[in-house]
Amino acid sequence: MRRILLASVALFGLAACDGLRRVSEIGSGPRVSDVTNPTGRPDWRPVSMPMPAAQDPERMPNSLWRPGSRAFFRDQRAAQVGDIITVLVAIADEAELENQTSRNRNNGEGLGLPVMLGLEASVPRLFPPTTTAGNLVSGNSSSNSTGTGQINRSETITLRVAGTVTQVLPNGNLVVSARQEVRVNHELRELQIGGVIRPQDIASDNTVRHDRMAEARITYGGRGTLSDVQQPRYGQQLLDIILPF
Repeated sequence: MRRILLASVALFGLAACDGLRRVSEIGSGPRVSDVTNPTGRPDWRPVSMPMPAAQDPERMPNSLWRPGSRAFFRDQRAAQVGDIITVLVAIADEAELENQTSRNRNNGEGLGLPVMLGLEASVPRLFPPTTTAGNLVSGNSSSNSTGTGQINRSETITLRVAGTVTQVLPNGNLVVSARQEVRVNHELRELQIGGVIRPQDIASDNTVRHDRMAEARITYGGRGTLSDVQQPRYGQQLLDIILPF
C-alpha cells in the first residue's frame, strides 16, 4: 500500500507539471523544442558494437591509391562526425494472427471405509447422523475455459528526414541520429531515428534506407489537442495498472 501511495503521489506530481505546461500553451499550441546537439541530450549514450581486430595500414609508396580508401576520388557523402545524411523511411508492414484455445476438465473423488477394524460403528457418534462409513468423503470439480484472440495490423509510413553523424565506430560504420518536429495548428508531430549504417550503403545522393540501418530505433508520435483526447487520463491509466480485475 505504501508503494502504491508513493507511486500515486509521483504520478500526480507529473500530471501537475504536464498540466502547467499545457496551460501555458493554451492559444499558441505545443512549443517546438530548440535545435540542439543530439549528443547533449540526457538520454544520449555512445554506441558500442563488436569490432574486428585492428590492423596496421599497408604502406604503398609512389602510389596514388590510399590504403583503406573506398573510392579513387573524394565524394560528398557523409563520412565524419557532424556530416548530414538523409534517411529514407518506407515501412509497409502487415500482420494477421488468430489463436483459439478450448479446455474442459471434470474430476470426481470418493472415499469410504465400510469396514474399519470395527470402528465403523463409532462414525455416527463422531459425525452427523447421516454420515456412513461407506461414504465418508465425496467431491467433484469441473472447469471449462475458452479463449479466442485475433490481431489484424497494417502500418504504412513513408518519410524522409535529415540526420547527423554523431559517431564513427572503429570499423568505419557510422552512428546516425535524426530528429524532426512539425507543428500543424495545435498538433506537434515528432519523428526520431537512430541506428548504425555502413558507408557502403549510402547512395550517391547522400541517402540511406532505413532497412540498411542496424539497431534502428524509429519513433513517430506527437502531442497536442488531438493526442490529448486520444489517450486515457492519468487516473484511468493508474487504475488500469493497479486494479487486479
